[in-house]
Amino acid sequence: MKKLWFIMFISIANFIGPVSLANEINNQLKTYQAQGAGEFSASRGEKMWHKNYPDPKKSDKQRNCGVCHTDNLKSKGKHARTGKVIPPLAPSVNSERFSDKKFIEKWFKRNCKWVVGRECTAQEKGDFLVYLRDK
Repeated sequence: MKKLWFIMFISIANFIGPVSLANEINNQLKTYQAQGAGEFSASRGEKMWHKNYPDPKKSDKQRNCGVCHTDNLKSKGKHARTGKVIPPLAPSVNSERFSDKKFIEKWFKRNCKWVVGRECTAQEKGDFLVYLRDK
């Protein structure tokens, strides 16, 4: 009987986890639209992901999101400076990734400043989220 309850609990948790993740992403997208963003585009998000931006400290170097996160969003990344392992970005393999609004905003702020050289707009963040959501 205990085994049956455990199996039911795991089944429910697996169902609820993706639903709550989708809800948090949708809530973030609504927040960005309330801040003035328009229709979101996964293709714009993907283009930004792969775009190279000049490194402000080294004029001959370029940065992009894949420097730390790799181009395979289902793989672990590695921090460019510290070498610290970064969990995968793809929600399909990392259900924790976009489950907390504060966490999402903290990392958008930090990573946009490092890669793009400024904070990302609400439109850019929404485009990134729809690109990453389906990976």
